[in-house]
Order: sequence, then C-alpha cells, then structure tokens
Amino acid sequence: MTVPGGIVRPARRPAGWRAPGPPPRAATAPDPGPHEDVCYLAGDWRIFQRIDGHRWSLDDLVTAWYAAESGPAPARLVDLGCGIGTVLMLLAWRFPALRGVGIEAQELSVTLARRSIAWNGAEDRCAVRLGDLRDPAVVPEPAAFDLVTGTPPYLPPGTATESARVQVAPCHVEQRGGVEAYCAAAARLLTPDGRFVTCAAASQTARVIRAAAESGLSLVRRRDVVPRAGKPPLFTVQVLQRSSGPCAIEPPLVVRDAEGERTPEFHALRHAMGMPP
Repeated sequence: MTVPGGIVRPARRPAGWRAPGPPPRAATAPDPGPHEDVCYLAGDWRIFQRIDGHRWSLDDLVTAWYAAESGPAPARLVDLGCGIGTVLMLLAWRFPALRGVGIEAQELSVTLARRSIAWNGAEDRCAVRLGDLRDPAVVPEPAAFDLVTGTPPYLPPGTATESARVQVAPCHVEQRGGVEAYCAAAARLLTPDGRFVTCAAASQTARVIRAAAESGLSLVRRRDVVPRAGKPPLFTVQVLQRSSGPCAIEPPLVVRDAEGERTPEFHALRHAMGMPP
C-alpha cells in the first residue's frame, strides 16, 4: 500500500495464521517517510527501512535466532552496530522481558531504529544510542550484559568498491573496525558468564578466533549457513564466551534445497522468530 511519501508493505500470510508473540502497542498505522517502507518483521512487529538503503537481511535473522537458541533467556542485551535495529527488535520480540540497547554510528539508521521501536511499543525496554561501538563512553556499563550481539562488516577498507547507496557502505566495509573491534567491545560489556553471538564471512573463522583470543574470549560454537544446497557456505554464526575448551562445530544450516524451496529447518527457524510459513 502506497501512502504519501512511502510504502506500507502488506502482510503475506496463509489463511488462518495468527501472529505469535507480544503485539505492538502502536495506536496508529505506520507512517513511512519519503524513500521509506514499513515491512513486517516478527509476529505483528514491523520495521522502518529505506527503500534505497540498508535493509534487514538473512544474517540479521540467523544471528538473532542463534543468539536466542544458544543459551538461557537473556535479561540484558547490547547489540553492537545495530543498524536499523533488526537483531535488537527480533530478540526483544522473542523475549518480552528483555531489556536491550543498540549502538549505531549512522544517525539515519538510529532514527529509523528508534521509530520502529516506538511503533512496536518497546520504548520502555529498548533504546538505541548514537555513537561508535569502540568508544567506551557510549556504553558506560561494563560487565552488565549477559548477551552481546553484532553483525560486523566483513570487508577491510580497500578490498571492495564502496556502495554509494545511503547507509550501505559502512554496513559492508570496516570503516569503524571489523570483528576485532566488536570482540573488544563485547569482552568489556559481557557479564562473566555472558555470551557474544556474531557472524562473519565463512572464510574468516581463523580471523574470528584470533580476534576472540586477543580480547580474552573463546569460540565455543559455530555453524555455517548455506544459501542453497550444493553451494558453499555464505557466512558463519558463532558463540564466543570467556570459557575455554573445544569449539562445537554444528551441521550447516541450509536455507534452500537444490530446487530452491525453503528447507524444513529454515521453516522451523522462521517459526521460532515469529514469521509465517
């Protein structure tokens, strides 16, 4: 549905399907601005995005799901480099008692995330702070979070042509640090038994292990994500903690089968995160 200045995307749901989870508390319809749309995210929660900018994606969804499944229900979350707030809101939807903070350096993304949080009615327990995740002053609560998440950019500066689309270049290119910066921030913010859940390009596992060790963390679980059966892994999700010991390597998560249909496992993931079959 097109509204003045933007688009409100309709729900695509089978007959009889009811949205699970906490309902949004917004009293009015979404009001996207120019070059924006509003899409369904989890249950009846929605997210504001730029049509021509950074949009939520598979790595956000799988990282949020892996974080939710990797341990006990968290009480306090910080999402590093939260962008438009996708992982933060997916986990706030999944855990209605969770209190979460997102850290984001792009003002446009912060504005969108805050509007989504407000429309979903989560302002009393979720907030997004404008700032650089490498700056301790942005999150001056050391050792306060039992869950830290982050979906770092994968590309070192100079290794790829940076997109001219709004928001996009810093989401792909490490303009403010890569996984090393995320590990250092996570180590400072985690409770002693907390966990840091992140993702990286499938080829960068050795880099993640080094970055974790430099920050006093260890890789304890990892899982490759394969976009389609027969293809190489696209990215890897990981759990890092202060504990030591061998890393559990789990079977790959295959998103689509050889014919291009979603696999039963990916349908189960979507179900767990409040999405229709």
